[in-house]
Amino acid sequence: MGYRVVVAGATGNVGREMLNILAERQFPVDEVAALASRKSLGTEVSFGDKTLKTQDLDTFDFTGWDMALFAVGSDATKTYAPKAAAAGCVVIDNSSLYRYEPDIPLIVPEVNPDAIDAYSNRNIIANPNCSTAQMVVALKPLHDRARIKRVVVSTYQSVSGAGKEGIDELWDQTKGMYVPGQEVAPSKFQKQIAFNVIPHIDVFMEDGTTKEEWKMVAETKKIVDPSIKVTATCVRVPVFVGHSEAINIEFEDFLDEDEARDILREAPGIMVVDKRESGGYVTPVECVGEYATYISRIRQDSTIENGLNLWCVSDNLRKGAALNAVQIAELLGNRVLKKG
Repeated sequence: MGYRVVVAGATGNVGREMLNILAERQFPVDEVAALASRKSLGTEVSFGDKTLKTQDLDTFDFTGWDMALFAVGSDATKTYAPKAAAAGCVVIDNSSLYRYEPDIPLIVPEVNPDAIDAYSNRNIIANPNCSTAQMVVALKPLHDRARIKRVVVSTYQSVSGAGKEGIDELWDQTKGMYVPGQEVAPSKFQKQIAFNVIPHIDVFMEDGTTKEEWKMVAETKKIVDPSIKVTATCVRVPVFVGHSEAINIEFEDFLDEDEARDILREAPGIMVVDKRESGGYVTPVECVGEYATYISRIRQDSTIENGLNLWCVSDNLRKGAALNAVQIAELLGNRVLKKG
């Protein structure tokens, strides 16, 4: 006997990826419902070798369904997630709405699987921000060995993190640079994204950080350890899929780069590609469609005591969103619901 699973937001980039990954990983399902807003009603989406017609999120009855993967944004989640949870369907939410609620677990299965037990507080589990997810997968095994004091991270985030509109804007703007009369002004992004980088993701906060940067700080503390100090600079770059991060880590104890490399090679969810030669590292283009978080450029930082630098790359639509949600569903099934 398998699970009855709902995917809400099934026509979006992340929702479609959730369906792909559920099928790829042969998640034990008896039935899958693809939900969308009324304007997308009846749109067909793929689930393995099957085709599903989307149903109306607004009128859907969650009674009798085991779990619902939500990829609909905070506003819609605020309306529909409590309805699903009240009907006994466990919500795994990809939006930022519930991430910072103290009684709702925020989970990266490789990092804090034991937090799954708190799902029963409200029948809701939060999925972290894409840039946080890949970083904490790399931080946790190193933290277990040498205790991290401080992290300085600069991100290079792809336009798919801003949804289909972000992908379309980069595509259209790039074409418009070469075709007179087809220039495209910024719309989804604050400035031109083609052949440019923008140090601004989400809204600005009073202290000058952006909400994206704040998310990385708050989520790392909740998922890994509240004592870790984090400072982030988040940058949108003209890449379609795949987030990259340059991470500087200061530890309480000395950690040799070779030992760090060995630890990361053995850590779940990580692939180390770190050859000190031309091309001996991973770039976003190479991580697209992959499950792993890739780590390269591991080296000592001689400017501080007990410091390391590393380069971290992952498919943001997968580990940063859909894959992590499906892994949470697998964890929930294996440890709590125990069907399939």
